[in-house]
Amino acid sequence: MSPALDAADGHARILAAIRAIPRGQVMGYGEVAAKAGLPGRARLVARLLGSNDDPALPWHRVLRSDGRIAMPEGSRGWREQSQRLRAEGVQVENGRVKRAKRVTTMDEAIWGPG
Repeated sequence: MSPALDAADGHARILAAIRAIPRGQVMGYGEVAAKAGLPGRARLVARLLGSNDDPALPWHRVLRSDGRIAMPEGSRGWREQSQRLRAEGVQVENGRVKRAKRVTTMDEAIWGPG
């Protein structure tokens, strides 16, 4: 398979992962990459979102790993992302979404954090 086809497939998987984020929920760039089968490719996700021209893509549900909006604070994009997230019921404070700690083991999933 040619590299161009691999890149197109990777882009399609990333876009599918973003479209699969449920309304009112968020994911980090790295989480999107991992869900698309491309672990460690968070920057690819960011580049792809930066060149997005699909108005239906829920780009606003993708944040930095620390829950912050990646655009400069107060910028048009920052305000739009905050507004879209709030419209979906996501609590945004000072450009950050507080997220629950990720469950990484079966024990945590069953019994809660240690």
